[in-house]
Amino acid sequence: MKKWYDEEYEFTVEVTGFLRGDHTERYCRNGEEPGDKYTCTYGCPVNQDGQGICSKTMMMLYPLMEAVRSGGDLENLGGDSKYTKTIVCPDGCVMFRLTAKPLGNENFHKGGFWKEP
Repeated sequence: MKKWYDEEYEFTVEVTGFLRGDHTERYCRNGEEPGDKYTCTYGCPVNQDGQGICSKTMMMLYPLMEAVRSGGDLENLGGDSKYTKTIVCPDGCVMFRLTAKPLGNENFHKGGFWKEP
């Protein structure tokens, strides 16, 4: 892969707890545990070991990440602040906190990075 565009945001996704229960075995297929952290800019979030976040959870995260990238405020979607929101995985098991950090880079579309030179 040859990443050529410096993204506008870095995202952190942290496992904050379980909705029910207190362990991951027979509960979370991906093995998520409180304290697990995943990071990304545009690609899918991975942890420090290179393991990816649950694919079902990613389906929920992607629209929130796109909302931030397009100038949105996560408070308008039930977030704790402009750049943070807590979600529960689609299976109703694990709670995650999404946090966006602005990096100060130009927007992909407004900057015309998608245009051919």
